Order: sequence, then structure tokens, then C-alpha cells
Amino acid sequence: MTKIRAFKGWRPPQNLVEKVASRPYDVLNSNEARQEAANNEFSLYHIIKPEIDFPVGTDEHDPKVYIKARENFDLFRQKGWLVQDNKAMYYIYAQTMNDRTQYGLVVCASVEDYMSGRIKKHELTRRDKEEDRMKHVRVNNANIEPVFLAYPAQEELDRIVAEHIKKSPVYNFTAADGFGHQFWLVDDDESIKTVTACFERMPALYIADGHHRTAAAALVGNEKKEQNPAHSGNEEYNYFLAVCFPDNQLQIIDYNRLVKDLNGLDKESFLSALEEDFVVENQGSEIYKPNCLHNFGLYIDSEWYSLTARQGRYDDNDPIGILDVSVSSQLILDKILGIKDLRSDKRIDFVGGIRGLKELERRVDSGEMALALALYPVSMKQLIDIADSGNIMPPKTTWFEPKLRSGLVIHSLDD
Repeated sequence: MTKIRAFKGWRPPQNLVEKVASRPYDVLNSNEARQEAANNEFSLYHIIKPEIDFPVGTDEHDPKVYIKARENFDLFRQKGWLVQDNKAMYYIYAQTMNDRTQYGLVVCASVEDYMSGRIKKHELTRRDKEEDRMKHVRVNNANIEPVFLAYPAQEELDRIVAEHIKKSPVYNFTAADGFGHQFWLVDDDESIKTVTACFERMPALYIADGHHRTAAAALVGNEKKEQNPAHSGNEEYNYFLAVCFPDNQLQIIDYNRLVKDLNGLDKESFLSALEEDFVVENQGSEIYKPNCLHNFGLYIDSEWYSLTARQGRYDDNDPIGILDVSVSSQLILDKILGIKDLRSDKRIDFVGGIRGLKELERRVDSGEMALALALYPVSMKQLIDIADSGNIMPPKTTWFEPKLRSGLVIHSLDD
């Protein structure tokens, strides 16, 4: 059974939240962060991407950059740009995109649950990326940014959320990208007790987004446990910051592929090779968006094609093999185009569906890429089935949107 607990969050005052809140550290590069934080001393980028406070070209992994993160975190607290709540509580965080709102509970999740596998992952992590975030957690002694977890929906938690969102939110703003963000406190003892009990009845939580942040937070917590001879299990480092959404509110959007060349084939030979495993239908110049599992959109030479995998070319009983990322990787990228490792091959690139299929057209039409593949998105059920089976999804399978806004609340490991 999973374990969570309430915490005394560090939060910006209402009048500063829009200036403090930022996109996550890993969705933009240093130059983009520098531009977004320009003339904004309150921006969280000064903590999560502190290389922006050094000359352009400074290595973001330089030890002095991590030290600067801590200096800025201390400064934000000293100046009152971040203020700690006086009581341990939970929070509700709502995100609105395209008139659709999802409601998450902000909690402290258990390091032990991650280490034991009760917090389940569906992606592999890279040690270098884990180590970068571990250094950030260590130097700040805090989880500055939350991880994104999913839980099996529960009516009792839905009821508590519904009751609390009747009140005026403590934060309510629309970010520059057009996404809305609202935030409420869950500070009454009865609700706190009920939320804790509801999570205790759950067999597992699932990492939706932020595998490296989750691993880093949990590994640092586990380090602190091993280094503390007086460890009791009640220390703040035994928990890390998470926003947990019910699985029935989450939507995974498409994660598409672009390929630089046809592996020595001309267009007609490539289309002919596809016909062995797919029904290939020319859709003309109008954008074609896949409409079901095992249906793909192909854009090449200013034309769209529908590709429908033929029966027998995939295994619906295999939780990995049924994924369209697997079907396209095996039957197109590997078999025809010779791309065998999605993680390392420089001939392929990936574009989240939030950018739209026009972005695929633009990059092919420019001559940068030879073709684009639009995929039907993975479902939450598929993600959970794979995590429950102990399997790992292929690279670049899931894209969650909107991303969690960083800086609405921070969890300190000091208290």
C-alpha cells in the first residue's frame, strides 16, 4: 500500500506567483531560460537553471552553477519571495488546456515506495541525468520541482477535491502558453486524514512524467537514510514532492517521428516496401491524423498517406508489441530505414504532439527531414498495464501536456 504525507510547503506570495512560476527545467535550454527570465529577478529559473546567472556558454553542470542554485534559493526565502506555510497540508493543483481541466493532489510521496517498486515506472533513466538532478536536490536540500504521478481514480478523493475547489483558489493565472493554473490549500485535519487514508489503500502509484526527477529525489532520500545512524523513518528526506492526478483525468498526446533520409531508397521504392506490412492510402495534401491504434500518418514529398498495419504484423497480447511505437519501430524505422536504436541514431528526431502536425510538415518541407510519421497516442491503460507487468516502454513513447508548472510549491528536506 502506498504512503504519502502532508508537508509545509514553501510558496510565493499571491502577487508574485506568476513571476516566480516557470516551465520545468528540462523542457527548455539555457538560452531559452535566459530569455524567459530576462528582467525578472523573481523567476524560478534562477534556481532550477542557475547557469543563466553566468556568462553565455557556462556549463550547466559546473559545480559553481549548483552552488548558485542554493544561493538563489536562500535569497528567495530571505526576501520573502518564497514563504513557508505554518502547517503541514496537502494542496490541489488544477491545469486547464483547451477548455479541459485536470485536478491533481500535491503530496509528499514515499522514497521507500519508489525503492520497493510501489511507485512504478515505464521508462528507463540515464544515470548522467539522474546525477544532475541528484546534485540539485543535494545542494538545495529540497525538491524544487514536483514529479508527475498518476493514481487509480477514487470517488472519495474526487469528493474532497470537488469540495475544496468551491473555494476561491490561492493562485489563479494563465501562463504565456495559454494554459491555466489554479491552486488550493487542503489544510483541514479531516480532509488531510482522509487523503492520507485513501492513498494507503492504493496498491501502486505510476510515474507519468519526470522519471529522472523521481529517481533523483528518491535516491537522495535513500542516501540520507543510509548516512543517518539515528534514522527513524519520519524524517522529511523520506518523502519527495509529487503532484498526483487520477488516471481517468489524464490524456497522453501523440509523440511523432521525423527521419532525415530514406536509407538510400527513392520515394516509390520506400512506399512499395511499406506495402508488405501496411495498407498504404494516399490522402493528398491535407493533414492526415491517425484515427485508431495501428494507423499511422506518413508525410513525404508534400503528400500525406494513411498507413494501416496488416493483421498478423503485431501481437495484441504483448503489452509492448501492441504499442504503435513498437510497430513503427520494427516495421518502418528498423526494417526499411535501418534505424535500430532510437536513443542514439542521429537520423531520427521526435516531436511532441503539442507542436501539431503542421510542425512535421514544416520540417519536411524545409528539406531538413525526408519524412514524418504521425502516431496514434498511447492510452493511460496501456501505460499502467506495462508498468504493472514490469516492462519498459520504448523511448519517446508518451507525451503529457500540460507540463507541471514549477514554483507553485517547494518541499524542503530540512523540516
